[in-house]
Amino acid sequence: MKHAGPAALARLEALLGLLRLRPGLIEKRPGVFYRRGRAFLHFHEDPAGLFADIRSGEDWDRMPVNDAMEHVRLIVTVDRALVEVA
Repeated sequence: MKHAGPAALARLEALLGLLRLRPGLIEKRPGVFYRRGRAFLHFHEDPAGLFADIRSGEDWDRMPVNDAMEHVRLIVTVDRALVEVA
């Protein structure tokens, strides 16, 4: 599974806009977010669709982000993780 390219990220622009509003997240490259100097969230694309990888401790959790409901799930997960880390 490859990292999301410009065309895939363009499809996620509304979601990326919401992520950019989260305090404490720094977008180092398009679609690659860091929290406290560590990689926290990035996106992948493959024939099955688009996916977000979000850091959970030392591991990564993969979530689909292909429709509005999946975007909401990711935002909720990110917000929970940001509260836990704070």
